[in-house]
Amino acid sequence: MPNTQATAVSVNEDEVVYQGMTRVMLDAAYNNTLAVSDSGTWLSRWKARGEEIRAGTGARLDIPYGAKPKQKFDYFACGKPNAPLFVFIHGGYWQRNDKETFSFVSDGPRQAGVDVAVVGYTLAPDASLTEIVGEVTRFLTYLAGAADDLPFDRKRVIVGGWSAGGHLSALLDAHPICAGTLLISGIFDLKPIALCYINDKLRLTSREIEELSPLNDLPRHGKPCFVVAGEAELSELKRQSQLYAEGRKGVGSPTFLKLLPGHNHYSILSEFSDRTGMLTRLLQDLVARCPA
Repeated sequence: MPNTQATAVSVNEDEVVYQGMTRVMLDAAYNNTLAVSDSGTWLSRWKARGEEIRAGTGARLDIPYGAKPKQKFDYFACGKPNAPLFVFIHGGYWQRNDKETFSFVSDGPRQAGVDVAVVGYTLAPDASLTEIVGEVTRFLTYLAGAADDLPFDRKRVIVGGWSAGGHLSALLDAHPICAGTLLISGIFDLKPIALCYINDKLRLTSREIEELSPLNDLPRHGKPCFVVAGEAELSELKRQSQLYAEGRKGVGSPTFLKLLPGHNHYSILSEFSDRTGMLTRLLQDLVARCPA
């Protein structure tokens, strides 16, 4: 029987735990907050813009898809009937942030004629990663069968997310309602995550590390995927994106890797600010690839 107990992290600072890195080095290799000196400014900016959007027309807030407090989503309509839908899953290493902070990602897509749903989910340690994956899967199933009052085209649903949301979006790739994925600065291999500070709250089990690492279950189908990271991101984040994109291509899945010049882990989301932003344009490309 496989060991399903939560993995323990070494506390010996001199011990090499992953690819030549000690625990201290690995912590730094995944600490985006410390790597980006103005990360707090970005978060404040996102929240301020989100408050404006949430107070505006076309916003439907806190729609429940389950019974738990965070099992809700916000829906931002572009104003066109039967529009494509972009499902956005927020990041925060599965233990921080909320959907409200990320309302701003709807700016560019709505200008481009795409509706946006921003999804909430229970955070660690109140939920295991297995439970979090189950929640976002439940959300897509809700969209497929119980969201008749929402005006989107069920044949043109693109699922995407940032950081931990990129990881969750990759795992949703096979869901029947998902027509393509936009994976931004994501995590695709959980092995190093289990060995660094992120796991202090996440408490990954050996089974989760194996079964919930998208790199270990590469899709073999025709759904398109853009894997995106900033050129100024931490090396480990870029490595994970490159490795996952190469893996998908290796099994014949239509995958496109984009490293955006000048962008770090936070600034990259500014490419959703209007219809000309690179992330908005990539989203439009994915919509155009949806089957008729």
